[in-house]
Formats: sequence, C-alpha cells, structure tokens
Amino acid sequence: MKHVLLLLLLLTGTISFAQVKGRITRKNGEPVSFAGITVKGTYNSTSSNEDGSYSLNVSKGHHTLLFQSLGYKTREIETDASSQPVTLNVILEEEQFILKEVVITNENNPGEQIMRFAIAHRKDNSERTKAFEADFYSRGIFRLQNVPEKILGQKVGDMGASLDKSGNGILYLSETVSHIKYEKPGKMYERVIASKVSGEDNGMSYNNAQAAEFDFYDNYLPFNVNAVSPIAENAFNYYKYQLESTFYTNDRHLINKIKVTSKREKEPAFNGYIYIVDDSWQLYGVDLSIKGSQIGKDLLNTLNIKQNFGYNSKEKTWTKNTQILDFDAGLFGVGFNGRFSSVYSNYVLNPDFGPKTFTAEIQRFEDGANNLPDSYWNKNRPIPLTSEEITDYRRKDSLQEVTGRKSHINALDRQRNRFKWLSTPIGYVYYNTEKNWQISYTGIVRRLGFNTVQAYNLAPGFYFTKHNPDKQTYTTIGTDMNYGFAEQRFRATGTISRKFNNFSKRIITLKGGSSIEQFNPENPINRIVNSISTLFFKDNYMKLYDNNFLRLSYEEEVINGLYLYGTAEYTRKKSLFNNTKFSTLKDAYKPYTSNNPLLLYDDDSRYDNETPSFEKHHMYKVSLATRISFGQKYRTRPNGRETIANDKYPRIFLKYEKGFASSIDDYNFDHLSAKVNYDLTVGNKGELGVSFRTGKFFNSENIAFTDYRHFNGNETHVGKSERYLNVFNFLPYYSHSTNDQYFEGHLEHNFKGFLTNSIPLFNKLNYHLVAGYHILATPERNPYSEFTIGLDNVGWGKARFFRIDYIRSYESGFVNDGVIFGLTFLDILE
Repeated sequence: MKHVLLLLLLLTGTISFAQVKGRITRKNGEPVSFAGITVKGTYNSTSSNEDGSYSLNVSKGHHTLLFQSLGYKTREIETDASSQPVTLNVILEEEQFILKEVVITNENNPGEQIMRFAIAHRKDNSERTKAFEADFYSRGIFRLQNVPEKILGQKVGDMGASLDKSGNGILYLSETVSHIKYEKPGKMYERVIASKVSGEDNGMSYNNAQAAEFDFYDNYLPFNVNAVSPIAENAFNYYKYQLESTFYTNDRHLINKIKVTSKREKEPAFNGYIYIVDDSWQLYGVDLSIKGSQIGKDLLNTLNIKQNFGYNSKEKTWTKNTQILDFDAGLFGVGFNGRFSSVYSNYVLNPDFGPKTFTAEIQRFEDGANNLPDSYWNKNRPIPLTSEEITDYRRKDSLQEVTGRKSHINALDRQRNRFKWLSTPIGYVYYNTEKNWQISYTGIVRRLGFNTVQAYNLAPGFYFTKHNPDKQTYTTIGTDMNYGFAEQRFRATGTISRKFNNFSKRIITLKGGSSIEQFNPENPINRIVNSISTLFFKDNYMKLYDNNFLRLSYEEEVINGLYLYGTAEYTRKKSLFNNTKFSTLKDAYKPYTSNNPLLLYDDDSRYDNETPSFEKHHMYKVSLATRISFGQKYRTRPNGRETIANDKYPRIFLKYEKGFASSIDDYNFDHLSAKVNYDLTVGNKGELGVSFRTGKFFNSENIAFTDYRHFNGNETHVGKSERYLNVFNFLPYYSHSTNDQYFEGHLEHNFKGFLTNSIPLFNKLNYHLVAGYHILATPERNPYSEFTIGLDNVGWGKARFFRIDYIRSYESGFVNDGVIFGLTFLDILE
C-alpha cells in the first residue's frame, strides 16, 4: 500500500507540475552561487547551488520568475512551463549603486540612522512572521582536509571511502525534505517527508529546521556564547555601522546596504553586511561572519551566515527564502569545513494553529522517509547537487554494495582485529561486524593505580557486546578484575546489561561480585591524581572498603521528561587497612594517614590492627529515584527518540533509599533526598549554573559510615571537571559526612568573555571570568562556605583544557584560601 501511494504521488506530480531549471551566471560566465529564485507573487522559491545551477518545481502555465542575489540586480523573467522540463539560463548584472558621497560625522551617520529605525521596528517586523507553515529543505556537507595517514600513532585509513589519497574528501553528506509549523517564541513541529544520507541505504539525516533557526530579529543568536544581532536592542554597544550603498528592486523598494563592524575583536558580534528595506525597515538579506573564539567554539575558525529574503506583495512581508551557513575549523593541521544550505518555500503566514499543534514532539519521520528512490529526489530536490556531491553519492552507493558483502566485511574485520604489541598494555577490541558483536579488553596500563591499601593495583576488564544497529539496542556481558600487590587480593565483578529499546531506553542490569570502593559512591578522588599525590607527596586521600554484592538495577523514561531508576541489592561490607608504607619519597617526614576516614591519625605503625571505620556486616538495600525534566522536547526517529532539554526549566531529582535486614540492627536506615539543577543563559553575559541538594536520614543514628551522605570535597588543589557545581574545592573529603539532615548549594556564573573581552591586551588571551559561591550546612557543624573567582578557557590556541580558580573558604571563624588548577580532561582519562 505504501508503494502504491508513493507511485500515485509521483504520477500526480508529473501531471500537475513542471520543472524549470538552468544556470545563473555573471556576464563573464562565473557562477552566481546561492541566488534566490522565486515565482513572483508566491512563496514558491529555491536557490542555486555553488555552481549556479538551480531547479524549481512550478505549476504548469505561465509564470514570472524573480532571480535575486546580494550584490546583483534582480531580474524578472516570464516563462511558459506548459512543457517540461524548461531550461532557463540567466545572467545577472552587478547592482548599480546610487549612493552619493556622504560626509560622515558624529552628528551625521546615515548608516546609524537607518539601523536605529530597523531596531525601533524590530519587534513589529518580527511579528509579521510570528507564525507560519512552510516547506523546508536542508542539505549538510562536511569535508576533511589534509588528514595524515596516522593520528597519535593510529592509522586513519580512508574513513569508509570518505578520503582520497591526499587525505581530502567528504565525510558526511545528507539531505532532508520536510514540512514545518512554527510559532514564536520557539514552538516548532517538523514532519520529515524524505531523508537521505550518502553511503547509507536507510540513512536518517540529522539536518533539521530547529538547528537552522537563526533569526536576526531576535536579540541574540544561540551559540555556546550567544551572539548579539546587529539589530538587537543593545546593538549600538557592540557595533559600528556605515551605509555603503543603496539600490532599488524591481518593485521599487529602496534597499540600504549597511556595513556592520564589531567594536571589539573578541566580543560575540558579527562582521559583514546587512541589507535593510527602506520605510518598512525589514530585512532584505544578511551576509555576516563571526569567529569561533567569539562564540566559545575555539576549534571553529569562522562561521558565515547568508540569508536572502523574498517579498510578497499581498502580505507586504519579506520572508526568509534561503539560508547558507558555512564554517571551517581545524586542529593539529587537519582541516574541517562544511555547509548547511536551507530553502524555505510555500509559506502560509499566520495560520490558525489548533491547541494540539505544538507538543513536546518537535520532529517526526514519516514511514519510509529514509528509503525513497532517486526519482523522488531528482524531482523534489530544490537545490541541484554539485558535481562533487553527485560523485560522492555515486561512489559511496556503489561502495556500499561492495562493503555490504560478507567477504568484504570479514576482510575489514581481519585487518582491524590484528593483535599488536601495544594491545596487551593498552587494550584490544575484536570485531565481528557481520553478526554485530564485539569483545573488548581494557589494558592494564589504562587502569594502573596506587593506593595505600593495595599499593600498585591493576584493573583490566573484558566485555562482550551484542548490538542491534537498526533498533539501537544491545546486550552486554563482562567482568572487571582487580588485583592489589601489597594486599595480595584478587577481586572481580560480573555484569549483564540489556537495553530493550531506544524510545523509552529501558535498561536492566545485573551486577555482582567483589569490589574495592571509595566511601563516597560519587568517587570524588581521581585515580590518577590520588596515585600521584600518594607516591610523591604521601597524601593518601582515597579511603577504601571491601564490598561483596549482588545488585539489580533498572532505568527507563516512562513518559516524556519523567525518568525512573530503581535498585535492589544485597551487600556485604568490610573495613580495609593500609598495607604499605612505600613512597617515592622514602625519607618523607610524615607517615600515611589511616584508611579509616573517621580516625585519620590512628597509629600508622600497626597496619594489621587499625581501628575499623565500621563493623563487618551484610544487609539489603533498595532505592527508587526519579528525574523530572520539565518542558523537555524530543525528536522521534525511526530507530528511537532523541530528547532535548528545555533550558527554561530546572531538572529535579528525587530519591528514597532504604537499608534493612542488616546483620547489625543499628545499621538499618532510611534516606530521602532531593536535588535541583538549573542552567540559565543570560543573554550574551554568560551562563549561570545553580545546583541545590538536600536530604534527611531517618532511624539512622548509628549506621555504618559507608551509608552516610558524603560530600564531594577536594584536598589536592587539582580540579577535574569543567564546572564546579557538585564539589567543594577546599573541603576535606569526609569532614562533614552526615547521617542526619543536610543542605548543599552551588552557584557558578561563567561570563564567557563578557567582561574580559573588553579589557585591552588581556582580551587577546580569550580567557573567561568565572565566579561562584558554595555552601554546606549540617546539624553537627557550623555552615561551611566558599567564594571562588577564576579564569576558564585557559590554554594556547585551540588547546584550552585548563582552568585556574582562587578559593576562599569560611567556617566557624576560620578562613582558608588557595588556588585550584583545573584539568578538564581528567574525567576522560579516569
């Protein structure tokens, strides 16, 4: 039935529509790239490609076509589309500007005067396109340049036939055809009609209308650091304007070409041109660029946005017809560039949207959208493919036939399954692509560590994973092993985990065995940092205990934005003691502290008789938790659901945990907790992060120290995360642990260059000022608080992995201060 409907659709298109195609050039034959082509008096439009070629579907009959490009005279050409296809090649002449010489003074700057009018009418003009329906087309292409044969000693290869011998080629090419419904502010529904990815039979493009929504009528354009629009309310604080020229359209609309210049190099503001329609002060076009360093994307070199607007005389409104987003980036000599081309056509302005038009679902793929034939694309693709793109489609499609063969798949597996001399210490993965399974081994060097309980310890792991690439599900079976040389103890845990679907993402995991664990289950002490601080400074901060357990866990998004987590566990816990005095500083004056976090300075000479932090016991534990993401949106794809957090609302976590049937009655407990996380982007002034957590224990006066609420302290002067919204950087690790009620709050504002970019000379460093406040309150002690101020985005060039903060802490009249050096890559290495 599906194929019958498709055939009827194609036949209907053949009967009712014709196609006009051709090439748009200058007089000298050079192509006019990304020119707009519109049927006069309608919202039916398209764009030429890089080579100037275009294709436009029209109803059969006589039409007047408008050919428009920034910097060129608009041409009107009548054509008879009663037969098809119609070939219409067009030559555009450069615009003849009529601006007379103008003397610009502080009192007389016509560019500024025009922009003041545009800013004054910004809201009214934005309201003209407040709500609409439209057909949407998007094409995305990513290219790689100068890719070496090896990166960090690993052979790159041709990356799935993407690269040629010189290391250049198209990494990704995709297209999307959809119908969108939109209403300001931010309401969107996109129905994907067709999707195509080069080299994938059933490819599902990630191009979408929401990602292409760059509205210069808004005050800010959304990036990592929000960029200020040239017609924002506060635009004169960031821009200089100069009227460069004026010209008339065929409909006698006077267009002002304004040169836009950022006042300060590092601030999030554009450079280029903006075109303003005189009298109505609407946008006619934009051609603006911004550097990656200005919007918090240091790997990005430049980003250019071009938009063309078309006029509808009935609505007296200029609507965005085409948008071209170009970017280039690079790292370590490898170049990366790309383009997203978008076409908006067949607008319906201010439709009567029903109450259920906009829901949490913002995108959905129609059945069969990802496997339509080439005939559909040849008929409905608004922007013709370039010769480069045609070649990529043909080559990857033909290669896909070869690479899909069993013999080729097995040959590739044999090549990458070769066991190398570094495989034993680093790790190894064995692939069986045909049957969709793999076996991985985590090398001993990658998990080598040192602590005072085990001395040097190894923790290799082995995992088998069987996955379903179509349904995005998997089953994993594996083991993590651990051996401590001083303790002379071998431990191992086993895991069986199953992901059942990619919509609610239900995952059930059974894990058990023997493990060595930190008292704080959030593991605030990094293995690498602890090994260095122990061996070289005799600061053994990591405190460990022995845990034999069997745990069944469950997680699922039961309805949109509501996640459930549950665990049921049997556990047997036992205290551990220091087993080594070894240090690279053999004559160090200080001994190691005890492994008992409650009695750090126990007699360190009695390694076998230290005071235990808790008694050996077994018990059962259950927990039920939920995470609520208010206002969450999602995209429904054929193979799953992709969730999108709503930054306007906080995320709430609730958890109830109960320990019962313990071999020591006093160790039973109940624990209720809640946590709130909220991020707020403050215009172009940075991002405010807030995190609050509170909780209370019941029937827990004498519980084991392992079940206390432990707080993430830090005594190493090394930070390991990008943001400090879950850590106290000068708090001893277990000094404030509690089995009573507690409250902790974290607030941090990263100005993302808002203040530092305006300081001469200093702004060239592109560092970001960060300020924060942290507080912790428990009944047993006076409140503890920290004030922080520091610099983020510290580094050189594009390698910016560091952060430096000055911390000042207060408690009971005592003041402490110092510096934390943040290494944001440590979590990756753990």
